[in-house]
Amino acid sequence: MSALPIIEMRKIDKHFGAVHALRNIDFHLMPGEILGLVGDNSAGKSTLMKVLTGAYQRDSGDVLVDGKITHFRSPQDSRDLGMEMIYQDFALCGNMDVGQNIFLGRWPRHFGLFVNRPKMYAEANAVLKRLKVDVNSVFQKVESLSGGRQQSVAIARAISFNPRVVIFDEPTANLSVMATERLLETMTELKRQGVAQVIISHRLTDIFAVGDRVMVLKRGQVVGDRYVRHTTEREVLELIVSGTAETALTAEQAAPKAA
Repeated sequence: MSALPIIEMRKIDKHFGAVHALRNIDFHLMPGEILGLVGDNSAGKSTLMKVLTGAYQRDSGDVLVDGKITHFRSPQDSRDLGMEMIYQDFALCGNMDVGQNIFLGRWPRHFGLFVNRPKMYAEANAVLKRLKVDVNSVFQKVESLSGGRQQSVAIARAISFNPRVVIFDEPTANLSVMATERLLETMTELKRQGVAQVIISHRLTDIFAVGDRVMVLKRGQVVGDRYVRHTTEREVLELIVSGTAETALTAEQAAPKAA
């Protein structure tokens, strides 16, 4: 694992009118790392990730990618540098099939005019195989799929951009136990392929099942940053409920120590 973080956020502040949503936040993500981002409903988790992906503009602070200060004016800017965010509603078109959804808005074309359907479906199949997900057919309408399989399609669409970082917003909130297990297996597979991930979630069990590190926000501040192997669900829950602000792990502290 490289000692250089893919992403660093330094002293991030964000206001919405009189509401101080993010306060002096330091954040980093290492290559191939799975980070759980937790906190109560007003903690600032989604706001922080929307600043990272260009959906919101920060009021102050720096965002660095591969050590270089970067300014995201839109989500497309962050996508161009390898970041994808998957929201709770999946943002799929139910009346279209799996292949069309994976390449929605960027269908491969013949001579710049006609959709190259054989290429589109072949590439959609390849992405699904890469993820090792169970979708019956790329020709199946998305609206006929279960919630878990619809989420697999949303992940496949994100992975088709060959991202370096995937951010999941409450990914297991509405899934069955079986679908949750499949999703965690997909996350583990992405980790094996070197894709770093951020999981915004209230379900500590899921984070402890696949995560490397967990970061706790409360009222827009970092109140905890722990390696999963060095903490417990109970300790993290106590930080969520009653934690006071502390300094997050630095990138140097997060880097693996030499044997």
